[in-house]
Amino acid sequence: MQFIDWAIVTGYFILLVGIVWWSSRRVKTSVDYFLAGREIGWFVVGCSLLASNIGSEHIVGLAGNGATSGMAMAHWELHAWIMLLLGWVFVPFYYRSGVFTMPEFLERRFNAKARWVLSIVSLVAYVFTKVSVTVYAGAIVFQALLPDTFGSPENAFWVGAVSTVVLTGIYTIFGGLRAVVYTEVAQTGLLILGSVFITVFGLATLGGWHELQTICRDNSTSFALWRPLSDPDFPWLGVMIASPVVGIWYWCTDQYIVQRTLAARNLTQARRGAIWGGFLKVLPVFIFLVPGMIGFALHKQGVISVPLKADGSMNGDMVFPTMVASLLPAGLRGLVVAGLLSALMSSLASLFNSCATLFTVDIYEKLKPGRSERQLVKVGRIATGGVVVLGIIWIPVMKYVSGGGLYQYLQSVQGYLAPPITAVFLLGLFFPRINAPGALAGLVTGFILGLLKLGVQALAGSGALRDGGFFDQLGRYNFLYASGWLLLISMIIVVAVSWLTPAPSAAQITGLTFASTTPEQRAANRASWGLPDVLGTAGVLALVLGIYVYFSFWLD
Repeated sequence: MQFIDWAIVTGYFILLVGIVWWSSRRVKTSVDYFLAGREIGWFVVGCSLLASNIGSEHIVGLAGNGATSGMAMAHWELHAWIMLLLGWVFVPFYYRSGVFTMPEFLERRFNAKARWVLSIVSLVAYVFTKVSVTVYAGAIVFQALLPDTFGSPENAFWVGAVSTVVLTGIYTIFGGLRAVVYTEVAQTGLLILGSVFITVFGLATLGGWHELQTICRDNSTSFALWRPLSDPDFPWLGVMIASPVVGIWYWCTDQYIVQRTLAARNLTQARRGAIWGGFLKVLPVFIFLVPGMIGFALHKQGVISVPLKADGSMNGDMVFPTMVASLLPAGLRGLVVAGLLSALMSSLASLFNSCATLFTVDIYEKLKPGRSERQLVKVGRIATGGVVVLGIIWIPVMKYVSGGGLYQYLQSVQGYLAPPITAVFLLGLFFPRINAPGALAGLVTGFILGLLKLGVQALAGSGALRDGGFFDQLGRYNFLYASGWLLLISMIIVVAVSWLTPAPSAAQITGLTFASTTPEQRAANRASWGLPDVLGTAGVLALVLGIYVYFSFWLD
C-alpha cells in the first residue's frame, strides 16, 4: 500500500462520514431508523440488495471456491430468478401487511409463538454465522494486504477485524437503515469497479480467456458447472435440491435481505428494486468466481504464489488478496482495497441494522409495549452495539471454524437453518389450511434436526467420530442432500400437524395467503406493475439462462 492507495481509502471513509452525518439528522422515528422512512426508490433498493448480499466472505470465500472448485458455487450466485420471486410473490404480502420484520409477518399469519421462535433463531444465526464469517473474511484481507503494517500478519488480522466492526457499528448506530442503504449505493459501484479491475488485469496477465479455458479444461472434473452424482462435494442433483432451498429462505424470507424492499416508498418501487437487484446478482460469477479461477491458473503458471495450507494444498481463501497485492499497480490497489472494505462494511451494516430491528420490534416491544418512538430508536442503537460486541467476541473461534473453504462452510450452515423457514413460508402463503400448530411444529423440529446435523458434522470433521457408525456417517453425509431431506421432513410435519388440528379462521388469514386475497388487494397488486416490470423480469430470466447455457459447455 503506497501513499495514493491510502489517499483513496481515506477519501472513501470521508464519503461515508458525510452520508452518515446526513442520514443521522433525519432519524426521528422508528420507521426512520429501521425502514429509512419507507421512502427509498428502486435503484437504491436494488443496489442495497446486492451490497447486503456481497460481503467480504464473497470476495474471499467465493473467489477461493472459484480457485478450488471452479464453477460449482455458481448455482448459488445465479439466484437472480429467486429475487424475481421476492418481487412478484412475496413482497406484495409483506408490503400490504405493513410489517417491520419477517417474524412479525409470521405472527400475522400464524401466532406469537411462531414469531418468537423465528426471532430468536434468526438472531443467534446472524451472530454465529453472518457476523463472524464476514468479520473473519475481512480480517483475512487485512492479513494478506498489510502483513507488516502493524508489526506482524497476526496483528494485521486483529486490527482489521476489530477496526472494521467498530467503525461499521458506529455509523449503523447513528444513521440507521437510511445510512446503510445510501452508503451501499456508493459501495456497490466501488465493489464492482474494483473487482472488474482484478478480472481484467488477471486475464491480461494470464494471456486471455482462451488460456483460462485451456487450463480449466485440463482440470475439468474440478472446474465444471455440473458434476456427476458420484462427486462427493457437489453432485448435480444435490445442488439443484439444496440451492433453491437456501435461496428462497435467504432472498424471500430473511430479515437481512427483505428489509431493503420494505423500505421502498411503494410496492412498485419494491418490486422494481428486486428486479434491478436480479440483474446485479449475476455479477458475482464474473467478478469473484472467474477471478478465483484466474488466480488458480496464475498460481499454476508460477506468476503468483498463493499461500498453502498445512497439507500442502492451495489456500483458496487467500487467492483474491494475493491477486490484489501481486497484480495491481498503485492507485488501483487502493481502489480495490476500498472496495473490499466497502463489501465488508456494507454487509456488516445491513446485518447490524437487521439484528437491531429484530430485537427491538420482535422482542423488546413484545416485552414492553407502548414505548415512545425515541425509546425504540435508543433500544435499536443499544441492540446494534450489543451485536458489535458479540461479533468481536466470536472472532477467535472463527479462525478455527473456516476449515475447508469459507464460502462452502457458510452455505452448509445455511443449508441446515433454511429448510424449516422455507417450508413454513411457502406452505403458509400457498395453502390456507396450514395453521399455527403446524408451523410451530415444523419450525422447532426442523431447527433441532438441522442443529443436530451441524453438530455431528463438526464432530466428524474434527476426527472425534471415526468408527464408521451411524453418527459418523450422518456427519459425513453430503450437506446438499441433507438440506433437501430437512426441507421434506419439515414440510411433512407442518402439513401433518395442521391437518390434525383445527383450521385457521377466515378472518385470521384474509390477505395473508393467495387464496384469501381480497378482490381489492388483487386489483391494487395488478395496478402496481406494468410493461417495464415485465420486460425487466424477462431480461433477468434470459440473462440467467444464457449464463447457464454458456458455462454448461464452456469446457467441452
